[in-house]
Amino acid sequence: MEEKAQNIIDQAIQLFTQYGVKSLTMDDLARHMGVSKKTLYQVVTDKADLVSRTIQHYIDQDVCELEKVHEESENAIEEMFMIAQRVSEHLKQMHPSILYDLEKYYPKAFKTFQEYKVKDIQGCVARNIRDGIEQGLYRDNINIPIVAGLYIGRMDLIFDQQLFPSSKYSPKDVYFEAIRYHIRGIASEKGIEYLKDKFKTIDTQNPIF
Repeated sequence: MEEKAQNIIDQAIQLFTQYGVKSLTMDDLARHMGVSKKTLYQVVTDKADLVSRTIQHYIDQDVCELEKVHEESENAIEEMFMIAQRVSEHLKQMHPSILYDLEKYYPKAFKTFQEYKVKDIQGCVARNIRDGIEQGLYRDNINIPIVAGLYIGRMDLIFDQQLFPSSKYSPKDVYFEAIRYHIRGIASEKGIEYLKDKFKTIDTQNPIF
């Protein structure tokens, strides 16, 4: 991707994350980016195209980051912990309406994101479970496809405004409860002991596990 297009996509990710997708017009985007609307249209055909390209770029980055986490983690539980830290940073900056905006107004981009969750995220979780079983940190009687699917389903609930209105709950807090629920539900006795030893001093005010 040429430098000008890359810069626009990178800035669009930040703006959509901060303000949501629907609320920003092409005029707003151009103003925030410090470019003319003509420059935007030299890179994308319309806002829907910009949203789609932004989502795809986010996915490409995320896949690389997940693979890096997998390579750097010492075991399956640490991998989930590292993912939780990473996701937490994203959620602190993410506008609560972003997924709703995608689903309602940009179905093509939303479909791309949903396919990514099923193929890549669910696949990552399934791999993590297999690794954890081999390492003795997870129970050996887990139905891996079902549990991986449940994980993905719970992630969808983070931004459910009826269950967790943003006026009362932050997506970060909801996510941490979901990840804690996931790990404790699948950990073996050895895994639970590892959790206590490994993470009890990570954050004494807001312990993840």
